[in-house]
Amino acid sequence: MNRFILALSCYSTRGIIAAVSSYLAANGCNIIDSSQFDDLETEKFFMRVTFISQEGATLQKLSKGFTNIRKKFTMQASFHDEYERMKVIIMVSRFGHCLNDLLYRWRIGVLPIDIAGVVSNHLDYRKAVIDHHVPFYHINMAKETKHEAEQKLWGIIRKNGVDLIVLARYMQVLSEKLCHKMEGRIINIHHSFLPSFKGANPYKQAYQRGVKLIGATAHYATTDLDEGPIIEQDVARITHAQNTDDYIAIGRDIEIQVLARAVHAHIQHRTFINANRVVVFPITPGSYTLKKEKDQVPYLSNTV
Repeated sequence: MNRFILALSCYSTRGIIAAVSSYLAANGCNIIDSSQFDDLETEKFFMRVTFISQEGATLQKLSKGFTNIRKKFTMQASFHDEYERMKVIIMVSRFGHCLNDLLYRWRIGVLPIDIAGVVSNHLDYRKAVIDHHVPFYHINMAKETKHEAEQKLWGIIRKNGVDLIVLARYMQVLSEKLCHKMEGRIINIHHSFLPSFKGANPYKQAYQRGVKLIGATAHYATTDLDEGPIIEQDVARITHAQNTDDYIAIGRDIEIQVLARAVHAHIQHRTFINANRVVVFPITPGSYTLKKEKDQVPYLSNTV
């Protein structure tokens, strides 16, 4: 039996849940998990349903037959095969903890994605990436050649049909044009719990302010630096006895967990951008499925 996901959003009104559940039942589908949220402020309704097609209805047939419901509720809705993997590009500079963690989770199967490549403006992690049989693309992001560099990056994105870009401590600002092209499909890890500590040294700023909580924030990247809609956050309590180096070490541990949770939520179609916020539904039972050996895809390494 095929296991599918239906993700939808529309303006709130009566009858949406009834229409969706009736349609799935009429097409031989059994709902195994459902989450919904009605935002009274934005008057938007969000819903995510995991279901099994018990009578062989295909994804294409279900999506096509849903057209009348889409029109009736002026709805944005998409059907997905739960086991279909998004194609992801990871971008990194010189801090590799998030990259290494994502590669490890991908390799053992708990992060079910297809890594189309790793892009970096440095060569520090070239060998580590190639050792994972993942393409490595070195793109120099010098100020005077940034336009040409982003053209190369966009070429890699288009060639590989990339669904998601993960900025795993990539310390370059993406252009406004690229942010618009990939809107809602770029996740950044901000090494600070709150956007108030911006720039390259948020832990030093936090130390100087004597904060008692440090953490990390994963958000969708927008043209406003470090202020995109927040997907995931976490914190750790610290004391006056800890210094800046302690903050950094603790913070990096939080960063890898927060980024991994945010990526997993996105690839499972559990995130919905709601104005300046993000609705994040709970994990579906069975989401962390180990990857079978036959699913391993050999890649050749490349340098641009």
